[in-house]
Amino acid sequence: MEWRTDRKSKEPLYKQIAGYIESGIADGTFLLDKPLPSERFLAHELGVNRSTVVAAYDELEANGLVERKKGSGTMISKDIWGINRKRIPSWNRYIEAGSFLPNLPVTQRIRKETEGHNLINLASGEVSEDLFPVESLREIISNRSFIGSLGYDHPQGNAILRDTITNHVKQYRRIDTHPSSILITSGAQQAIHLVVQCLLKPGDAVALEDPSYSYNLPIFQSAGLRTFLLPVDKDGINPEDLLALHKKHRIRMIFLNPVFQNPTGTVLHINRRKRILELSSEYGIPVIEDDPYSLTSFTGEEISTLKSMDNNGNVLYISSLSKIVASGLRIGWIIGPKSVIERLSDAKQQVDFGHGSFTQWIANDFLESEHFPTHITYLREQLERRRDAMVSSLQQFLNNKVEYYSPNGGIHLWCKLKVQLNEIQLLEESIKRGVIYVPGSTLGTNKEYIRFTFARENEESIQEGIKRFADAVRSL
Repeated sequence: MEWRTDRKSKEPLYKQIAGYIESGIADGTFLLDKPLPSERFLAHELGVNRSTVVAAYDELEANGLVERKKGSGTMISKDIWGINRKRIPSWNRYIEAGSFLPNLPVTQRIRKETEGHNLINLASGEVSEDLFPVESLREIISNRSFIGSLGYDHPQGNAILRDTITNHVKQYRRIDTHPSSILITSGAQQAIHLVVQCLLKPGDAVALEDPSYSYNLPIFQSAGLRTFLLPVDKDGINPEDLLALHKKHRIRMIFLNPVFQNPTGTVLHINRRKRILELSSEYGIPVIEDDPYSLTSFTGEEISTLKSMDNNGNVLYISSLSKIVASGLRIGWIIGPKSVIERLSDAKQQVDFGHGSFTQWIANDFLESEHFPTHITYLREQLERRRDAMVSSLQQFLNNKVEYYSPNGGIHLWCKLKVQLNEIQLLEESIKRGVIYVPGSTLGTNKEYIRFTFARENEESIQEGIKRFADAVRSL
């Protein structure tokens, strides 16, 4: 076969192959009464994966140009020029043409492996169900009457819940706000999406931590934003790096996770927090503060949020109950200037007509109950024990092969491998051995790092998981 794919072209290989076969059908290179080359043969001839050829034939079949028959192979459609030919949409084209980008392939792989597979899960960023306050929530549901409406609620969320959150953030996070400045969201993830979609436009420059959870979100690329990275050290980001970026690129917004940062577990130093707020006020750069973990401090120490230090209304504060109560409740919130909250609320109404009233009722009653402080104390104790189990296991099984920072809160441990290994090969080998985690490159620019989550498994499973990971490292 003389024809070859052009690997320098921006057009996907499967589309090039589909185009070549379509041209060959039109000019008679491929005959109507003979089968087209088999998938395996064509893949070998063109030096591509068989899945690429399968995708090309899928494309041709969707366009009604070929028919596939078991035992006979792929044939040119006999009714190719007729009026009776039935066609189905070319779904591959639609999938690739959409403006909302998919997750990274590695991220999709991790999600699929953690669904229904018997793996030790050190990847999923959530607490295990045995740490959910299930009995307390059952008591609320069974012993208290639901007094809310099952119709559409207030666009910003249930008024009673927003009043409760006002008191909650005042007590636990020293944030002074008003119910009218709060929007209830479906977790922090939706809050970030609303901010990006409503307050920024294509071409805007935004600053993200490196590494960070935000680095993993395709929403920034989907929105056409230019992202610039701020390195994270043991004290968080350096504000002077932000100043340098702003002078060069005119940063429109900065996204920060200052307390027990995901994935490093670090806390932004108080002096750096003050300096960031100074720069925000001086240059008018809004700060988006994502705070899922501040209540998990193992020492019980109260750590000031940026929002509690914000005297000028420059910080949009995002938090949720996902990491401290139950991820399935899907209760999050944004606190900010009323005009911003109204804009975001309008967009949320367009998406889902507001949040579900039943889960808002449960969240409200739990936050108001005596169960909440008891649960937080228990959660801290259990997370600290699991962190200690992970640190002990790393020392036992990997000792001189890794470096790590032991966080004083949160649910993640950021680990650096001292040995040079192929990141994807190591992940695949670990999966074979029954343990999964998040490779560092999905969260930032450094491939030699790994994020282990210690909240998803119990102490025994954590120890076994690290042992299996260590075995995978040694095997490579």
